[in-house]
Amino acid sequence: MPSKPSARLAALTVAAVCSAASTVVLTSPAHADSVRIHDIQGSSRLSPYAGQKVTDVSGVVTGIRTYGSSRGFWIQDPDPDADPATSEGVFVFTSSTPKGVAVGDLVKVTGTVAEYVPGGTSSGNQALTEITRPAFTVVSSGNPVPAATALDAESVPDAYAPAGDPAANGSINALPLQPSKYALDHYESLEGMNVRVADARVVGATDPYTELWVTVKPQENRNRRGGTVYSSYDAQNTGRLQIQSLGSAAAFPKANVGDSLTGTTAGPLDYNQFGGYTLVASELGTLHSADLKRETTREQRNGELAVATYNVENLDPSDDTFAAHADAIVHNLKSPDIVSLEEIQDNNGATNDGVVAADRTVGKLIDAIVAAGGPRYDWRAIDPADDADGGEPGGNIRQVFLFNPERVSFTDRAGGDATTATGVTRVHGKAALTVSPGRVAPADEAWKNSRKPLAGEFLFRGRTVFVIANHFNSKGGDQGLTSQYQPPARSSETQRHRQAALVNAFVKDILDTQKNADVIALGDINDFEFSETTKILEGDGALWSAVKSLPKSERYSYTYQGNSQVLDQILISPSIRRGCDFTYDSVHINAEFHDQISDHDPQVLRFHP
Repeated sequence: MPSKPSARLAALTVAAVCSAASTVVLTSPAHADSVRIHDIQGSSRLSPYAGQKVTDVSGVVTGIRTYGSSRGFWIQDPDPDADPATSEGVFVFTSSTPKGVAVGDLVKVTGTVAEYVPGGTSSGNQALTEITRPAFTVVSSGNPVPAATALDAESVPDAYAPAGDPAANGSINALPLQPSKYALDHYESLEGMNVRVADARVVGATDPYTELWVTVKPQENRNRRGGTVYSSYDAQNTGRLQIQSLGSAAAFPKANVGDSLTGTTAGPLDYNQFGGYTLVASELGTLHSADLKRETTREQRNGELAVATYNVENLDPSDDTFAAHADAIVHNLKSPDIVSLEEIQDNNGATNDGVVAADRTVGKLIDAIVAAGGPRYDWRAIDPADDADGGEPGGNIRQVFLFNPERVSFTDRAGGDATTATGVTRVHGKAALTVSPGRVAPADEAWKNSRKPLAGEFLFRGRTVFVIANHFNSKGGDQGLTSQYQPPARSSETQRHRQAALVNAFVKDILDTQKNADVIALGDINDFEFSETTKILEGDGALWSAVKSLPKSERYSYTYQGNSQVLDQILISPSIRRGCDFTYDSVHINAEFHDQISDHDPQVLRFHP
C-alpha cells in the first residue's frame, strides 16, 4: 500500500517514538526479564513497563506493515491470561520494512517499551503501547495465528467511555480498564490483538487515504440510507470502527455508506491519529453494494422561493468538478432561486500571490450550470483581504450568492468591501441593509482568520428577503471522540459561539426594525443542530434551525468517522417558520459516497415569502 500524503504521514509516523513530544514515559529505563505481552499491556492504557527494556517477549506474528512510516509487525501471545483487561497483542515498531519475519512465525523480541501518542501529546490522543528498537529471533515458522476475537453488538458495550480522572485533567489513561462496561475500554483491552467483524455495514465511505468505517452494531441509530446518525454528545455510536488494510491499495473496496463487507474482515487492532481504534485487515470481507442513489429534491412550486446552501470544497478554476457541481445544482437541487456557496476560492486557487478576485471561479461554474440545462445565474460576493479568512493558504475562500435573475432580483447598495460592515436601517417603514452585499461586523475579533458573513437583500414577488451566508470557524483543534480526555474538549467552540452571537445580534437588528421581516441565516455552521453554537445563533427566537423539522434520522449533511451529522444549516426567522409554510431537504449527494465532489451535502429550503 502506498504512503499517505505527507501531513498524514507525519501524524501517523512513529519514527520519533522516543521523543518527549510524542511518548509518555512512566519510569526510568530499566531491564525486565521474562515478561509476557499481557504484562507489558497491563490493565490500564499505559504500560507498567513503559521506558523499560524487555527481553525475549514471545508471540506469534499476526500481521506485518510494510508501508508508510509506521512499519513493523504485530505479535500475539497464543496462551492468554485470565484477565479480560490485559491485551495479548502488541506492535513491534521497526521503523523500516521488517526483514526475516513472516505471519505465523513464533518470535522472541527484545526491545524498549514505549507509549506512542499519534499526533503528539498535545493532540489529546490516547497512547499506543509498542516495543521499539527491537531485536528478534524466529523460534519456529508456520504456527497458527491466534484466533481473532469477535467485535459485535453483543461484545461491545453501549456506554462509550468512563469519565476522566479530575486529578489528571480528565484523562482516562491511568484508570483501570472495564472492558465489559465501556466501549473504549473494550477496544483498548484488545489493542494489538487479532480481531474480526462479520458482515459489517459501511457507515463511512472509502476515502482518499484507503480507509472506510463500519459499524458492528447494525441497529445503532441507523437511518434509512444505511448510515449511523450522530444526534447527541451523549450518544457516540459505540459500534463504529475504522478499517484499513495490509494489502494493496488498489484492492481496497470503493464503498459507499450502506454497503457491506460480507463475510469476515480480520486483522490486528491498531490506534491512529485520524480514526482511533482501527482494524488493519489482513483479511477483507467481500464488498456488497447497497446501490445507494444520490438524492434529488423537488422543484419549487409556483410562489415558492427556493434557497440553498452548498459547500463546494475549495473550488477553483483548476478543478475538474465544475460539470459535476453544475449537474448537482441543476438536476439534484432543481436550480434553486438563491444558492449560497461556501469555499469558493480565488482565481488561481492555492497559489499564494496576492490574487483575491474569484470572477473566473464563479464564471466557470455559472457557465457549467447553463451547459447542464440550468439558468444563467447572476452573482454577488465580496473579495476578502488576502490571506485573512482562513482556509487553504492562498485560496482566499469566501461565500458567494448565486441567484436566478428570472425569478429573483438583488437589491444593490454600494459600499461593501472586505472591511466595511453592513448595518440595518429603515426605508419606507421597512428594514433595509445599509450595504448590500455587505459583511457582518468584519472587524470583530470573532472573525479572526475566519470567513466573514455575507449579507444580501433580495426581492421575490415584491417581498424582501434578507439572506446571511455563513462559514463558521472549523472544528480543527478539538480533541477526538477517542481522546484520552473524556469527555473530549471542544476548544474550537469558543470562536463559533462569538460568531453565532454576532449573527444573532444582526438578525435581531433586522427584526427590531421590521418584526415580520423574512430573514435566513445559512451556510456551513461547522456545528451540530443540538450544539450550543446553534442555540446561540437561534437566541430567544430570532432564528430557528429548519433542519430540526426533519426526523432525527434524516438530520445530517456530513459524515465524519462513521457518524452522519449536521454541519450545514438553514435558520429561519419567525415569519417564515410561522404556520409551518416551508419545506426543508438535506439532499444527500456527497457525504455518503466514495466518489464525492464535496464532503458536504447541500440543503434546500422552500417557502412562500
